[in-house]
Amino acid sequence: MYHCKQTGQFLHKDHLLKLTTSNYCNEAILNASGTIFAVCSGFGKCGVSVVRISGTQASLVLKKIGQMRKLPKPRTAVYRRLVNPDLKEPIDRGLVMWFPGPASFTGEDTVEFHVHGGPAVITALLTALGTIPDLRHAQPGEFTKRSFMNGKLDLTEVEGLADLIHAETESQRIQALRQLEGDLHHLYGDWRTRLLKCTANVNAYIDFSEDDNIEEDILDIVNREVQSLMNEIKAHLSDNRRGERLRDGVQVAILGKPNVGKSSLLNAITQRPAAIVSPVPGTTRDVVDISLNLGGYPVLLSDTAGLRETPDAVEQEGVRRAVSRAGKSDVQVIVLEAQIFASQQRSLKEIIHIHFQELGISLTQNNEETTEGADCSDKVVQGSDVVVVLNKCDLIELDTLQKPIEDIDGIRVCILSCLTGEGMEKFLNILTEKVKDMCGSPSAGSPSLTQVRHRTHLTQCLHHMVLYGERTRGGDIVLAAQSLRRALGELGRIMGHVTSEDILDVIFRDFCIGK
Repeated sequence: MYHCKQTGQFLHKDHLLKLTTSNYCNEAILNASGTIFAVCSGFGKCGVSVVRISGTQASLVLKKIGQMRKLPKPRTAVYRRLVNPDLKEPIDRGLVMWFPGPASFTGEDTVEFHVHGGPAVITALLTALGTIPDLRHAQPGEFTKRSFMNGKLDLTEVEGLADLIHAETESQRIQALRQLEGDLHHLYGDWRTRLLKCTANVNAYIDFSEDDNIEEDILDIVNREVQSLMNEIKAHLSDNRRGERLRDGVQVAILGKPNVGKSSLLNAITQRPAAIVSPVPGTTRDVVDISLNLGGYPVLLSDTAGLRETPDAVEQEGVRRAVSRAGKSDVQVIVLEAQIFASQQRSLKEIIHIHFQELGISLTQNNEETTEGADCSDKVVQGSDVVVVLNKCDLIELDTLQKPIEDIDGIRVCILSCLTGEGMEKFLNILTEKVKDMCGSPSAGSPSLTQVRHRTHLTQCLHHMVLYGERTRGGDIVLAAQSLRRALGELGRIMGHVTSEDILDVIFRDFCIGK
């Protein structure tokens, strides 16, 4: 089976020639019948490397390279001497495995050679494969693309496979594996099946409403089902971007005035000198990004330039970038000096709010203007995901503090020293807790929405379903049916039932060659 770009259908190969001559299929389908090969186990020196061949000539390749008169038992490893069929020279000794289609990863006849992972061995084997007629080197992601074309995976499962390959933390692995195993496929497939039934019933009502064979309350049944679907999709979309944050990483920005210890805090968290630390104000001029694993969750930690008014054009750009990164961050870590807390008679709440005003930070849930009269106006607008760090506690006597260190208006506050490490464990626990709350548990509950593409199509699907309700109440059933068909199309595009080559290119281009 092959996927047609223009019709959105899966086509049997017997119809391929007829359709291509009718200009219904694109060049990708013309190439789909070719046999491809590539290293599918990564590159570099290793003990064992795997070279995969997929397509109609795979069995011939196995017989030629493996010097076999008949094919081995499917999915059974056979130890063979591998030979260049042209030069009759030995390449290596290794295992060969035969996967006849459709019971293979791609759905086509597939062969795997498991050989020693030295560069010379791999080069010799790939060179030998290149001499066999009708074989070509696979493009990035082409094995997976063929799996999709042959109905072995839908697009949500393909994306889950890509996420699993790129997963760097345990939580990312769990979420990607759930998606690869079909959790989103089953959820969206169920919605699509129900919406398809609703569309069919509305069309039947339009065509046969005057016949006795149509139930009188068929539209009421459809309306209730559409409303139920809308509620489920809305709940799925109202997830606070948990799945997307877990997939891409929670963005944490470290903010504050110059020389309060922002770079020192970054280095203390990463436990390496990732950022330059200097007593000279304005040392950090750009955003320093570090990816790390925090309690099994992915975090993108950003050190930023100190927020202040400055005549230096380069530092001004650094401040602008700091503000921009703060606006995109999920969590803002505001660093202050502990000395200001010890030297003033005001309460901690008053001190923090004064410094937030000086930094241009507004503790609001919306995009209101920052506090009027602030020294650095219109810098940062901040919601509730804030952690305040009182750094340099080693410079004060903690026992002499008369004012308690406590959370303020939902903002977590901790006191620490980047120099001695005191208080770091509590701070990391607070930060980890926030990250976990934002990402949720990837192994519990309904599957999470992981892609911006999914969110876009689901939002459009919801829009068309709302239009259906409006048009039904207005008495225009024909246009209402059209709205349902468009909603159905949006669900289909998520799973790949209705798609375009452009969408496929975006999805598969990030795969490595050999996958």
